[in-house]
Amino acid sequence: MNHDHSKKIPDGASFDRSGSQDSLDELSMDDYWKELENIHETRGNNHEERVALVVKEPDEGELEEEWLKEAGLSNLFGESSGDSLESMVFLSTLTRTQKAAVEKRVETVTQTMRKKNKQHQIPDVRDIFRLENDSKGKVCDGSEPSAVRTSENKNETLDGTKGPKFSFGTDEQKSLLEDVPSSDTDINLEISFAEQAANLKDSSVGKMYKGGGGDTLLPNFRLPKDKTGTTKIGDLAPQDMKKVYSLALIELTALYDILGTEFKQQKAVKIKTKDSGLFGVPLSLLLEQDQKKVPGTKIPLIFQKLIAQIEETTLETEGLLRIPGVATRVKGLCQELEAKFYEGTFNWENVKQHDAASLLKLFIRELPQPLLTVEYLKAFQDVQNLPTRKQQLQALNLLVILLPEANRDTLKVLLEFLQRVIDHRDKNKMTLKNVAMVMAPNLFTFHGLGSKTIEQSEFAMAAGTANVMRFMIQYQKLLWTIPKFIVNQVRKQNTESQKKEKKDKAMKKLLKKMAYDREKHEKQEKTPNDTDVPQGVIRVQAPHLSKVSMAIQLTEELKAGDIVARFLSQKSGNVQTLKKEEVFLYEIGGNIGERCLDDDTYMKDLYQLNPNAEWVIKPKQS
Repeated sequence: MNHDHSKKIPDGASFDRSGSQDSLDELSMDDYWKELENIHETRGNNHEERVALVVKEPDEGELEEEWLKEAGLSNLFGESSGDSLESMVFLSTLTRTQKAAVEKRVETVTQTMRKKNKQHQIPDVRDIFRLENDSKGKVCDGSEPSAVRTSENKNETLDGTKGPKFSFGTDEQKSLLEDVPSSDTDINLEISFAEQAANLKDSSVGKMYKGGGGDTLLPNFRLPKDKTGTTKIGDLAPQDMKKVYSLALIELTALYDILGTEFKQQKAVKIKTKDSGLFGVPLSLLLEQDQKKVPGTKIPLIFQKLIAQIEETTLETEGLLRIPGVATRVKGLCQELEAKFYEGTFNWENVKQHDAASLLKLFIRELPQPLLTVEYLKAFQDVQNLPTRKQQLQALNLLVILLPEANRDTLKVLLEFLQRVIDHRDKNKMTLKNVAMVMAPNLFTFHGLGSKTIEQSEFAMAAGTANVMRFMIQYQKLLWTIPKFIVNQVRKQNTESQKKEKKDKAMKKLLKKMAYDREKHEKQEKTPNDTDVPQGVIRVQAPHLSKVSMAIQLTEELKAGDIVARFLSQKSGNVQTLKKEEVFLYEIGGNIGERCLDDDTYMKDLYQLNPNAEWVIKPKQS
């Protein structure tokens, strides 16, 4: 198979190699084409015919209907469309651009339903947002979707009462965005990415920075310190992560809308797959069988073992990941692993390092659905089309949040391993660019989604996906962060939901009875430790430690890590000793379900954001 693309590309073909492609040319793409050739050769040696994954082309309006369901807004249309109160709280927390994205999809579904004469109540999209605005005492004036107004007082809740101030990137934030000085390399997580893009577009039409430069010069992006703490994926309770998912989907769509890039989730038609084994088994099924062997494992055991096998030799081997194993030997090892891995009789001493690397890449390629999922693979590829590197990074951040947990956890372990390989680049000659070139075909040229494309677009996609791969490796620590504006939206939703519950008459009656019973019980059993906590003091519980409770005076400089250290210094009795890296301070209740705090969280600032929370020190659940 000939991959000499210096010959294949037509004369005069022009590519925009600034910005996302970073001046990658045919010569620098050699590793990519060689890897692609190795992949085709491996598939050619596999005489078992693979069933190609079929991607269903959605009917008109079907895509938008599915999108609304994924965003948790299915009650805006169809049989339950009359019950829009359920979505009112959610809609009230959306930014201007997020609302515009929802309106656009609801309008498409509405028009489609009318065309098909579906016997459902079909609301006018303007009515949906008018209802939401009426709840604040404001009526939408029918202006353009991008100009949907939000409450003038961002500190005011739906019932008019005051609460902690949350910022989402709405009109008020426009001036804030302009006033706050920020470096080109600072990633602003406090203001909606789509709002930032809209503001940049309005203020510098046609002059959006493309971030040119040599392909080795990626910006040193960083997250400015947030005094209320950085929230990572895995820090929030499942009920709040569900809200994060819906908001991330809407935000990503709004960002793509603002930047003029089409966002379409693809849908795979279900096909028959292997129900046991190692290679070609769905990730969820593989983890199911692995958890019977190792309870609680989140990464496929074979994936972990292959990485360990590669690292066991040394990561200084020249051409690691680039030089393929011997194809016939790799095929034989694959078959032997299928038969002996779970029995524990496979002899790993027979596995050469390059063969193990080839098996690792084979595992990724043989997944029945891509590691980046059928739904979002194209969106990952399209990141290369966004105008600026910062926007590309923002989109990748949201896409990582949208991945299923098993895919996201496996991707994280892969990226961390790839970075360790790159750390030895002086010896193994595998730079960030080299590793990205080799790995991109394994993640992006999925066997079930392959299509014959013209040579020019094939080159453009190759260069683009290699750059997306570089971004994921280089900025992996940033990608697993949940933006603060999304966490604030979750807090706002929780606050409003609690207020709505309290307004329910039956609930009020029940709460009154419960409060009476609780007060009676507390009067009977109150102890000195349960006395009211003075202003500016929080009570921290630590059921797993020697000192199970402590009143902590809040100061400007007190951090979460300081509180954990104070508890750990109180050693007494026979309680099992836990290390500092094993326990964390949690913010529980109030306007959040549960949140694991990073050590640098300033407690006084967080307390002001969530004064009704409880504070507990405990081990982090894996």
